Amino acid sequence: MTPEEFRKLGHALVDWVADYRERLPSLPVMSPVAPGAIRARFPAEPPAEGGRLAEAIAALDDAILPGITHWNHPAFFAYFPSNTSLASVLGDLVAAGLGAQGMSWQTSPAATEVEEVVMGWIRRMIGLPPELVGVVQDTASTSTLTALLCARERASGFSQNGAGLQAGAAPLVVYASDQAHSSIEKAALLAGFGKAHLRLVGTDDAHALRLDLLERAVAEDLARGNRPCALVAATGTTSTTALDPVAGMAELAERHGMWLHVDAALAGTAMVLPECRWMWAGVERADSIVFNPHKWMGIGFDFSAYFVRDPQHLVRVMSTNPSYLRTAHDAVVNNFRDWGIPLGRRFRALKGWFHLVDEGVIAMQARIRRDLANAQWLKEQVDATTGWERLAPVPLQTLCLRHVPGGALDERALAEHNLGIARRVNDGGRAYVTPSVLKGKQMIRVSIGATGTERADVERVWAELREAAGRR
Repeated sequence: MTPEEFRKLGHALVDWVADYRERLPSLPVMSPVAPGAIRARFPAEPPAEGGRLAEAIAALDDAILPGITHWNHPAFFAYFPSNTSLASVLGDLVAAGLGAQGMSWQTSPAATEVEEVVMGWIRRMIGLPPELVGVVQDTASTSTLTALLCARERASGFSQNGAGLQAGAAPLVVYASDQAHSSIEKAALLAGFGKAHLRLVGTDDAHALRLDLLERAVAEDLARGNRPCALVAATGTTSTTALDPVAGMAELAERHGMWLHVDAALAGTAMVLPECRWMWAGVERADSIVFNPHKWMGIGFDFSAYFVRDPQHLVRVMSTNPSYLRTAHDAVVNNFRDWGIPLGRRFRALKGWFHLVDEGVIAMQARIRRDLANAQWLKEQVDATTGWERLAPVPLQTLCLRHVPGGALDERALAEHNLGIARRVNDGGRAYVTPSVLKGKQMIRVSIGATGTERADVERVWAELREAAGRR
């Protein structure tokens, strides 16, 4: 492809994306296709001759769009928001066009220094102190694994440089709430702690970790000869957006020399609002923090913001520093290959820069406040409507609710009833919600936060839920 051909096809593709965003509200939110339907539209053999990209672009509507669930749709209320602003799309385009490799400063100085700038902006936006230094990771899952690896090495005296955990005299233990994201368990397993040394601590009626149960678990481990190593606090759990008591957990972590990692995957964006920062009071005492601007903030996936108190410890854990990667500038620059697991790094900071200069802090704050207000409106409707039950507080933008019809129904019947409601809403194509289970109770999650979601969209999903509840 020549630059001129690229220019022509690129214009056509940008037009297609713009048209797609304009018609987004008219499309069914959840993909309706059956397994294998998209694959069947493609030939089994790769093309023998090229030069047919124009045909592929022309085929997007028929070959791809039917198999897309539209995460930026204003009626997308499933999972958590995953907004990709159009400015972020353009940033990704530039990053792909440059093809820069940002593994070290020298491989593309702009990739490193723009990342430093963007992460500094984000740190200021969410009110973190300057001693917490940021780096872009791909996802919160990777960030949490990085945090637990750092915790392991601090507690074990850098055992990875010798016999590893196999040489440890006392087993190392990780603690989190029983509502923590599944990535916490996965990270503990991958970091070598073993499932037998992961403690998922019970939660209160608001589904936040109970400090008394945590203290008891730590005391029991100490009595067994185990060593408390890492503590993960959730600011906004996945199921309910529950808020663990970060300050109390920080005090306990400091008392026992544990690494404190704060997982604020969705909720970190809310901290752009000063009035929300009470939700993670004590966060400045954490060893590491992660949140995902690729959720609610609007920077397109993948872009996870990881902040760490001791970057030199992170580098010592993550760096292998072979001779072919060393440069004359290493003593005075950051080489972000040593700040995480991958060696290769895309220029993700470009899309962060584009998004932030396009939306700005004031407009972002207004959008977040809109979503929080819409969630409180829906909470009021649920609480005031006979037959509907809310299963969790609503500190952020996610509601956990279920329909409890008149007459005695056991939990199995209620589960089938509410699964049916969610299925009917999702199959209808006009909204998308997530069925989930909270402490044995089947519920429906309504997570508000797509960029285009306004009060009218929330009113419509509430009407859809009530209508679906009546079609048993």
